[in-house]
Amino acid sequence: MKKRLINTRSNQRGLTLISWMVVIVFALSQVIIAMNVLPVYMTDSTVKTVLEGMTTDVSASNMTTKELKSSVLKRLNISSVYSIKPEHVKVKKGRNESTIIVDYEPRGAIIGNLEYIVHFQHEVKVKSR
Repeated sequence: MKKRLINTRSNQRGLTLISWMVVIVFALSQVIIAMNVLPVYMTDSTVKTVLEGMTTDVSASNMTTKELKSSVLKRLNISSVYSIKPEHVKVKKGRNESTIIVDYEPRGAIIGNLEYIVHFQHEVKVKSR
């Protein structure tokens, strides 16, 4: 009986064809999702960089709310970020600082009618005079 158990274990190595197909389909689905969603996160990284640049800009402290909004949109345009629209950027003026808020929700198709939605919100305070 022990000999029979050893023989069956030695014959059962590796994955079957169906198991390999399941693994390949799973891996391909992950690659497709990554290819669709990764550019969204790369764009968000650029948005963060642009907003951080606003905090170090000396001329931003003298700008009005319209000028700040226009400056953010121009910087995003220069950085090839075209998905951020003017309605996604809000500027609130305070006593000693202005708050720039970028709130947007990119959407896209993965396969067929399967879609993704990602929500980003960034807030930066800029010193004002």
